Amino acid sequence: MATAGEDSAAELLLRAAALVPLERYALAALLLASAFLYRFLELHVLGDLLRGLRGGRVALTYHPDSQVYHRVAAKCRSLHGRYLATPWLASPHLQTLFLGIWGRPPSVTYRRQLYTVRDGGTIALDWLLASDSEDGSSCDGTISSDDSTPIVVVVPGLTSDSTAAYVKHLVFSMASNGWNVVVGNHRGLGGISITSDCFYNGGWTEDIREVVNYLHQKYPEAPLFTVGTSLGANILVKYLGEEGGSTPVAGAASICSPWDLLVTSRFISRKLVQRCYDKALAIGLKGYAKLHQPVLSRLANWEAITSSRSTREFDHHATCVVAKYETVDTFYRKCSCANYIGNVSVPLLCISALDDPLCTREAIPWDECRANKNIVLATTPNGGHLGFFQGLTAGRLWWVEPVSEFFSALHDSPCMHRQKTQEHGLQSPLESSIDKGPYVNRMEDGMVAAVTNEDTNIHESLDKHKQIVSEMEGSDGRVNVQQNGITSVSQDESHSAVKNTSGTEDNEPSAQGPVGSQEQREELSTDKIRDAIAPVKKSINQLIRSQGRSVWWLAYIAVVTSWPLLGTLGFFLYRKKFRNSSPAKRLLRG
Repeated sequence: MATAGEDSAAELLLRAAALVPLERYALAALLLASAFLYRFLELHVLGDLLRGLRGGRVALTYHPDSQVYHRVAAKCRSLHGRYLATPWLASPHLQTLFLGIWGRPPSVTYRRQLYTVRDGGTIALDWLLASDSEDGSSCDGTISSDDSTPIVVVVPGLTSDSTAAYVKHLVFSMASNGWNVVVGNHRGLGGISITSDCFYNGGWTEDIREVVNYLHQKYPEAPLFTVGTSLGANILVKYLGEEGGSTPVAGAASICSPWDLLVTSRFISRKLVQRCYDKALAIGLKGYAKLHQPVLSRLANWEAITSSRSTREFDHHATCVVAKYETVDTFYRKCSCANYIGNVSVPLLCISALDDPLCTREAIPWDECRANKNIVLATTPNGGHLGFFQGLTAGRLWWVEPVSEFFSALHDSPCMHRQKTQEHGLQSPLESSIDKGPYVNRMEDGMVAAVTNEDTNIHESLDKHKQIVSEMEGSDGRVNVQQNGITSVSQDESHSAVKNTSGTEDNEPSAQGPVGSQEQREELSTDKIRDAIAPVKKSINQLIRSQGRSVWWLAYIAVVTSWPLLGTLGFFLYRKKFRNSSPAKRLLRG
């Protein structure tokens, strides 16, 4: 009877469910699918509506005493406002996909320049001058060497070049503001073949270094600014950290940087949607490899490269082999720009979206950026990867405006970075950087040593000594002051001074009397002592500067290293004396 009751209850439930119209079931399924897609696509339409369509506030991270913030970033209105995404693109995935597929870029016509680097590789430099964006301009498309118009160097992202939509948005905006812009395409991109055995990667900074130095030497009056996007941001920040204050870059901006390549690599292989991005990036890398198959197949295992299903596999079979890294993790650790944040000496604006589907917020070096007075980090709740579309028509990228405002304010402020000048001029590309230092002193005997406060004090004391000696000697001109600050007396003048002051040759007293003669003799003996000590003191100072040790430490080393020889020599010299004294001791004992 219980089974019959249960069957009757089930039958009743089925009959009741059959009475519900199919439209209601369709509506319920649609609601469930919408909730799933809302979570899966990380939509934030409801959040924007609850905030009254005002958007999320831009959060700034900086050092409290940062002059870059107080004098530059504080004047950027967009950095102190809010960002509201395009309503029908209110998702980081939608923004990223829309940017890659369409992007609505402005019309841009570049002027191409081919630049050959030291190893034989070729880089395409695509120019858009400020005069090109002016209507009816009759400029011939050249820049004079004394032109002071600022130049912006753009470093694109992974497998991107000057034709990317986000690059065109940035280039067009900066050229419209009266700045000259050049896009430094990566090797093998922009329709250029690989002409050497070297490929670019996420830590390859030699190309941007050569391009920046070339532009600085060719246009020395034009301030240089740089913008790196995505993987290009990692390359740019790493370059700035490597160069420190010696870079000619006046200001820089980093947009959606991965920061830590190892953390980013693990992030994009974690969830389903991130794994889709990972496969898409791997397809793009394999397409780049196929363009240069003749070169790459000779350097690495071509079959393994074509079978790569992720960026990590591609880096294992291609990047680590060509760039000679031991493992993929080693490559990611060494090439992450987060390791170089502390040495950045250029005013740097960093912009990242907290919902970036490729470059996770977990990799952002918050504390390192806060500790560096030259860095201002701006984060937004939304934006996707390089998207940041705004407006109903999605015709603009938000991050382009704060970059333009930051560069303009920096150009008009005293915070603009100036390259540190070196004593021996610019370093050639083939010179070693081992002996590079901010202060170098070259001695007369060819020794090179760093100038310290001790050397400054020595020179100050020598200058005081020179002044005292000149006052003591009067105007008779016996003392010659050398360029190195050492006082010396010539032989003829010293000999005449001895004859005139000693009184022993003619046995006649001096005209100044015995007291004056005695004072002159004391002064002369003091000068002789100083003259005798000066070369020794100079040699000791040179030795101290070259070895970086104190005089007591050098004396200790001299005693420790020479006592066996001196002890043996003394034993042989006083051996006979010891033998003669031994019988006397025996007699006394007896």
